[in-house]
Amino acid sequence: MFGFGFPVEYKLYINIFFIILLSVGILRTILKYLYFKEKIIPRVIIFDIVSILFILYCIKIQITDYSWFFVSKYLQFAIVLKLVREIATPNLNFKRSVITPPQLFIFSFFILVFGGACLLMLPKATYHPISFLDALFTATSAVCVTGLTSVDTYITYTPVGHFILMLLIQAGGLGILTFAGYIAYFFKGNSSYENQIALGSIANNDSLSEVFSFVKRIIYLTFGIELVGAVLIYISIAPYNISIVDKLFFSIFHSVSAFCNAGFSTLPNGLMNKGFVHNYGFQSVLITLIFLGGIGFPILINILRYTDYLIRKLISKILHNKNNRKNWVFTLSSKVNLITSLTILIISTIILFFEEYYSTLGQHQGFGKFISALFIAITPRTAGFNNIDFSHLQFSSILLVILLMWIGASPASTGGGIKTSTFAIAILNFINIARGKNKIEIYKRELSPINVQKAFATMTLSFLVIGIGIFLITKFDNHLHLIDVAFEAFSAYSTVGLSLNLTPTLSDPSKIVVITMMFIGRVSMITILMAFFKKTVSSNYRYPSDDILI
Repeated sequence: MFGFGFPVEYKLYINIFFIILLSVGILRTILKYLYFKEKIIPRVIIFDIVSILFILYCIKIQITDYSWFFVSKYLQFAIVLKLVREIATPNLNFKRSVITPPQLFIFSFFILVFGGACLLMLPKATYHPISFLDALFTATSAVCVTGLTSVDTYITYTPVGHFILMLLIQAGGLGILTFAGYIAYFFKGNSSYENQIALGSIANNDSLSEVFSFVKRIIYLTFGIELVGAVLIYISIAPYNISIVDKLFFSIFHSVSAFCNAGFSTLPNGLMNKGFVHNYGFQSVLITLIFLGGIGFPILINILRYTDYLIRKLISKILHNKNNRKNWVFTLSSKVNLITSLTILIISTIILFFEEYYSTLGQHQGFGKFISALFIAITPRTAGFNNIDFSHLQFSSILLVILLMWIGASPASTGGGIKTSTFAIAILNFINIARGKNKIEIYKRELSPINVQKAFATMTLSFLVIGIGIFLITKFDNHLHLIDVAFEAFSAYSTVGLSLNLTPTLSDPSKIVVITMMFIGRVSMITILMAFFKKTVSSNYRYPSDDILI
């Protein structure tokens, strides 16, 4: 399946081994219920029955329709399905005394990156052999939902490679532990207290009673939006003369890539491809997916809850002539992030529309100019799709794009950057200092000082990492222009994926620097510091306060 060659006569023994292995797996599943009295969970029983029937069907297909000297894809898929079922049952065995949630989070991404690099090295994943460094670069970019590539994705990777990339993007966008935790919960029906703490920390949810319901909403919401997005993309490319299978995969791949803010494309030359650069319906779907993936899951859940409330209110008013009042709309975090995201998007679209009207937008007409300007404005918010050559932007537009990349998406989203909430807190703090106020008040709420501390720590650490990255890249490749290197560094740290055509020309040491920056940007520098420093237990004493000269 993956291109490793071996003598034909060995395939007979491989087929026999696979069939025996699957038969033992089926027998083991049956004995779990009949002999070992495994806990009865309806959804798990349904899954086991369906999977057993499917595995038996795959064995039948192999025996009746294929030669014993050919390993069918049906049999291979059955093996993968059984493997997933068996490894999903055990607990994560998370112990806070051994490993902390930040360490577990970082370690999971580390394993996913190296595992993905190994998969991309498979013979059938590429059209021609690539170095491990290029495979590691691509895997890191996919897992960290960045989009930077040291090799051409269309020319280098086969459909199998593109499928592996899509899986890495999906796992990286939501976090592999989110999937692993939910799958374990799905099959076991419960979870240990320690595992709930770990998953709650990773999912940014402090309420242990709501951890798995929150994670479930995230997964269902993600797959639901991606499914709708794939359908709309399929409709937008319906006139194109390509096979149905290719259209389906293209639609699913770009829907996943857009919602996860990854920026990968299977098109030659990306979205600058002449067959798609004027497909404004396709670009509009991507814009919507990028925005939904970047505003954060808490906001999406808030929007769904509020929509449900409005519908119920409307029905109640029509049927019972009652107007039930409810003061709840959005949480403070949702309000700040949503308003900041929309404000930045609107302002940047207007600026880029007029700045690039006769330049990069010159090839578009009428409404197409607006859609293209909107796409250019939203893709630096960590999406990374390129419907234009960004090296052709006006210098002022390049600086604006760097700012947009640095700000990034909202917290608890699939995007990167310092986050919109951090930027909003910084602006509010500047205004408060100018007005002589010592606390931040917004929407009749006083912001906790710890939020201000985290915001400015995030900003400072981002400049530190980006600055070191720029220094090292200019050290290893001293012939490069500073603006190109700075653009690359901001793009890597903010997991955006845009480039001024610099990435493929980087030397190996510079590629390692960019890989490191992408990884740090995805897991965040604060998480790395928390992983290495022991958390201080709060004390009941305070020292006398004093001031230093600023």
